[in-house]
Amino acid sequence: MQKVASGELETLLNVLPPYVRELLYHQPDCSDLLEIILDLGRPPEARFLHRDLILDSREIDRGDIGYVVSRVGEFTGDNRAGIERTLHRISAMRNRNGQIIGLTCRVGRAVFGSAKMIQDLVEPGKKVLLLGPPGVGKTTMLRELARVLADDSKKRVIVIDTSNEIAGDGDIPHPAIGHARRMQVATPARQHAVMIEAVENHMPEVIIIDEIGTELEAQAARTIAERGVQLVGTAHGNTLGNLIMNPTLSDLVGGIQTVTLGDEEAKRRHTQKSVLERKAPPTFDAVVEIMDYYKVVVHPSVSDAVDAILCQRPMQVEFRWMNEEGEVRSKKGPSSSSLDNNQKLALSETKELKGNPLRFYLFGVNRIRLEQVATEKRRDLQVITDIKQAELFVTTRSHYRRKAQKVRDAEILGIPIYVLKSNNVAQMRQCLDTVYPVASEPGYIYHLQHLLNRRHNSKENA
Repeated sequence: MQKVASGELETLLNVLPPYVRELLYHQPDCSDLLEIILDLGRPPEARFLHRDLILDSREIDRGDIGYVVSRVGEFTGDNRAGIERTLHRISAMRNRNGQIIGLTCRVGRAVFGSAKMIQDLVEPGKKVLLLGPPGVGKTTMLRELARVLADDSKKRVIVIDTSNEIAGDGDIPHPAIGHARRMQVATPARQHAVMIEAVENHMPEVIIIDEIGTELEAQAARTIAERGVQLVGTAHGNTLGNLIMNPTLSDLVGGIQTVTLGDEEAKRRHTQKSVLERKAPPTFDAVVEIMDYYKVVVHPSVSDAVDAILCQRPMQVEFRWMNEEGEVRSKKGPSSSSLDNNQKLALSETKELKGNPLRFYLFGVNRIRLEQVATEKRRDLQVITDIKQAELFVTTRSHYRRKAQKVRDAEILGIPIYVLKSNNVAQMRQCLDTVYPVASEPGYIYHLQHLLNRRHNSKENA
């Protein structure tokens, strides 16, 4: 893949205080720069692809902050600004009086070839949803897909660009999106309205949307899909399993509902009488979990994948990666007869996990009520106060919609988030039924994978 950022990197460095700029120029891996952190009263910090570096012992003062703010675009309601006709992003931290006391200057890069791994999915017209933690290249891949569909496939493409994240700052979109058109969104709260406006007014064949994060945006995505427009977007959530557990966004993959089976049917399925099933056809045809710039996991059929997860049976997925020659390689697995390393690890350590209670971090959730429900259902859980040690972050829909700092912290840390529709016993029971599947069934492996990985990582770090 070819990264195109050399000229634009110079533009970002030019808005920094002169002494910070000079220090960065002397770094041998300046081309691998990811972001610069300027916090009031602290020394400047640079984060590179493979290391973090304190640039100088001198502390950042208000003059340094003002120097940068005066040289970038206007900060919008989501505290983001940019540099015209570049992909760089400058995000602000404010004090209680609204004054800027910290800046994160993130390097934006156009990466040609990043869409090659999933090009065969989008070119035939499939609706594709990209998932993954922050920093793995979701927006970069989305930007490249816009160019491929507009220039190579000659389709009418419209990019819904909230905070100018995809096509850069200013009125003229960045060349990285090719001939795709760009509709800007003034505030994140209006993203769903602009999505519908694009379809009604501009006759697109493809809509590109970044960070579907609210119920209104999920509803707008379904409306667009039902009108026959191809949709390619990203959503909050690291994996398909995370998305299913999120009531706000689960509609993107068909939603889930609790169904009570008869005695004979439950016996035939070898399940409990109360089971989870997919509620409707999914909005998207395929889901791609992005692991990093060069590796993805593809669920070619969302409906089949969701059904497999809800029925607690192993899923069939496709692993794709790009080698050093730029060639895409792939393999399928795991199936019922082939387990990957994570699944084997889960099988071998089930006893260990069952012996240790799951660590819950609660935000806006009634702790006493949840613990009573856990006791009633004989579920072993531990409510903790350190979010970094949590294995599951549980909050309510109202708190999740407000995107409080704790919610953003959980997303950054990659902690699975479970959103309760309301703070009542019924929702808590459903949460525990989802988080604690029947251990004797194969699907238990899938639910344990993420928790085991977190537990092993914490042991290694210790």
